[in-house]
Amino acid sequence: MLELERTNAWMERSQDAVSSLVGMILVLLAAVVLVAGVVSFVENLTRLSLLGSATDLLDELLLVLILVEIVHTVVLSLRAHELVAEPFVVVGLVAVIRKVLFVLSGQQAVSNARLGIYLGMVAVFVAALLVVRWSDRISPHAGGAPARGPR
Repeated sequence: MLELERTNAWMERSQDAVSSLVGMILVLLAAVVLVAGVVSFVENLTRLSLLGSATDLLDELLLVLILVEIVHTVVLSLRAHELVAEPFVVVGLVAVIRKVLFVLSGQQAVSNARLGIYLGMVAVFVAALLVVRWSDRISPHAGGAPARGPR
């Protein structure tokens, strides 16, 4: 039994080490994307319109936001040693909004049906976020009492 406990402890430490490494790489990647986006924005100001440059920068910033939310999820996972659903829903929502903004900027032509699907996905992610937040407030251990104060 002692050997099994040691193996489990080693596996947990290994998982934490890998998760920490992934988190650090994601932070570095987010920084690179952010710097590249700003540099590209400044360079494109001479070639593109301000709106085109701003749209490209917004696309990069939303990608950085997605990466930061994934890092947040990794940090929460390391702290609690459990998977938390809300950050994943937020990442999905930001990714779909990024796609919608990219389509609406005119940089990618899509059919109205596909745009409708994207907007439907936004609605589904918002509904999922509301459900996750609602379910997090209800503690099954306290007989339905709120698990924490209002957000």
